[in-house]
Amino acid sequence: MNIHVSTISDVPSRDEAAQALARLKAWAESASPEEIAALDPTLARMLGGGYPQFLRVYPDDFKVDAAYKASLPDLQNGPSSLIKGANRQIQHVGISNFRLPIPYHTRDNGDLTLETSVTGTVSLEADKKGINMSRIMRSFYAHAEKTFSFEVIEAALDDYKSDLESFDARIQMRLSFPAKVKSLRSGLSGYQYYDIALELVERNGLRQKLVHLDYVYSSTCPCSLELSEHARATRGQLATPHSQRSVARISVALSEAAGCLWFEDLIEMARAAVPTETQVMVKREDEQAFAELNAANPIFVEDAARLFAEQLHADARVADFRVIASHQESLHSHDAVSVLTEGETFAAASLDPHLFASLIHRG
Repeated sequence: MNIHVSTISDVPSRDEAAQALARLKAWAESASPEEIAALDPTLARMLGGGYPQFLRVYPDDFKVDAAYKASLPDLQNGPSSLIKGANRQIQHVGISNFRLPIPYHTRDNGDLTLETSVTGTVSLEADKKGINMSRIMRSFYAHAEKTFSFEVIEAALDDYKSDLESFDARIQMRLSFPAKVKSLRSGLSGYQYYDIALELVERNGLRQKLVHLDYVYSSTCPCSLELSEHARATRGQLATPHSQRSVARISVALSEAAGCLWFEDLIEMARAAVPTETQVMVKREDEQAFAELNAANPIFVEDAARLFAEQLHADARVADFRVIASHQESLHSHDAVSVLTEGETFAAASLDPHLFASLIHRG
């Protein structure tokens, strides 16, 4: 004999839910806020009790499982309907100045591990709300312990594009590179620190490797030098020419066909162009020598740009380049500046309004 049993639904009806809510409210009238929060922190709001009483003890035994992780909201990767503002492509979006120690090969001193500030950005298509910023750091950390090379950065860039489904990407690494420099006459030596930045840029399927160097030097004004000598010669009047601490930001695009351009190579090119680099360890004989060196190499800011360009143009490892020079005048209350570019990489109709203000050596 077949007996038909009616199917019992696991989903309560509206009347059953209303009865359950009434019983829950009846219990809540005699329960403390702590008891309500312990049962379920959302009950206070559901029962009309105002702002819920949250637990104030960190749940160090709470474990995140796959289901809980899947329930977490992710607005950055939400639909295009969440986009605020113009529905436009963003050329660069990411994170700046996350720091970590990176090992580098050097030409003269083996491997050095240097604190490095990393900026990582990708392009964002118009119909995408945003990117997952943490993936940029995770992608870079996966390669961070390898000794630096542009091939290592390229691997990180590939991960960026894959993880974030982007078409363009950029990685920039800023560091302070130490190099021991000898004094001019005393035989002493000390560490000079050079602000260097490395960039790998992919745009429209093409990649460029860029290196930036800030080179700090003294510039003696040729006009002031001649006027000082005129006062000495014609009137026996002691006079000194004005000179000042100056900064050149040298940016180069590396040629794929040529060999490695070491940090030391770029520094030596700058020093060959303008030898009056500021000094580290100085005794009296070094100070006198520096005065003589400046007198032998007086330069206007225009001269500096062209002298640096001459050295860069002669090296096959350098493709396009840009030289920005700032002579921070001791005569005037303003600076003398110049910009010289070679090729299309650094050509620009507009300059960052704070560009020249950033060319200050802070010591």
